[in-house]
Amino acid sequence: MMGDRDYRQLIKNAIDSIGKDIEPKIDPKDNNTIHLHEVVRCLRRSYYDRNDPKEPIRTSFNNLMSGLLQKMEYGSGKGEFPLENIKLKGQADMILDDAIIIFRSATELPDTPFSSDLLYLNGCMWIFNKIDGIIIYITEKGNEASFSLTKNKRMFEEIVRRVRVLNDLLDEKKVPILEPSQECMSCQYYERCFIPRKIGRQITIDDLLGRKISKKNIE
Repeated sequence: MMGDRDYRQLIKNAIDSIGKDIEPKIDPKDNNTIHLHEVVRCLRRSYYDRNDPKEPIRTSFNNLMSGLLQKMEYGSGKGEFPLENIKLKGQADMILDDAIIIFRSATELPDTPFSSDLLYLNGCMWIFNKIDGIIIYITEKGNEASFSLTKNKRMFEEIVRRVRVLNDLLDEKKVPILEPSQECMSCQYYERCFIPRKIGRQITIDDLLGRKISKKNIE
């Protein structure tokens, strides 16, 4: 707090404002248009985003990197892949010759790419009819790691399956099954799937040891 202005809140407001501006615009009434990012993550989260939305938790500008690159349109591209009566839409961060490039922020550089990022990258290669793809992870300190991927039919078939599942559930207004992952902890719908984030006060090791000792004395 500096003077009478809360700069932390100002920064949070800026992150929220930019986040809203760069998010893909989804028509919740159009169940026949599915966006790639909706099916490579938890389908329940995507369902709630359309039917009972809640503002996501945004923590830093670094997490907005991919969306900002797409907004700048520096080599980025939007496209769609027809699936009978369904349109699968996607956006690549950068398209260079026959390669699709996507950028992801990370607290630590991963040893292997995240499965959701692989699905997204492969989906982009099918949407834009490209052969190769690259995922580039960048940390807040500027360290980076890259992974390459070749267009994969079996992986795309999984995307198509999830597109059809989400489309059916949206039409039937049925909440998708739970898909637990590490992303649950940062999901704005965490408490709808599990329990309240905080219950009472924190329990320390001393508390646990104290209870164990007390129980032993009673016995």
